[in-house]
Amino acid sequence: MRKEYDFTHGKRGPVVRTPPGKTRITIRIDDDILHWFRIQVHRAGGGNYQTLINTALREHIESGTTSLKGMLRSVVREELARYGSEAGARPIMNTGEPAKRARR
Repeated sequence: MRKEYDFTHGKRGPVVRTPPGKTRITIRIDDDILHWFRIQVHRAGGGNYQTLINTALREHIESGTTSLKGMLRSVVREELARYGSEAGARPIMNTGEPAKRARR
């Protein structure tokens, strides 16, 4: 190791530049979610978990999946139907349309 280093031609910033079309960000992800992505990369024999997360997000966006609200409603309907069938009751079905009022 040298006693002194010359930084007159040094540049500030990241050592590896971010490629065009990419943005460096910092996000917080639940530990179990990150762990799952890292395991998937390990099982695939290597790669980058960040690329896998990016791919998952892109696929979700491009799939045209309903809104989060719609997705949650769908999950709740499925769970209610499952619960209803286990209890011997008739499953609750929601067509997504407002309920019609009974005529008098």
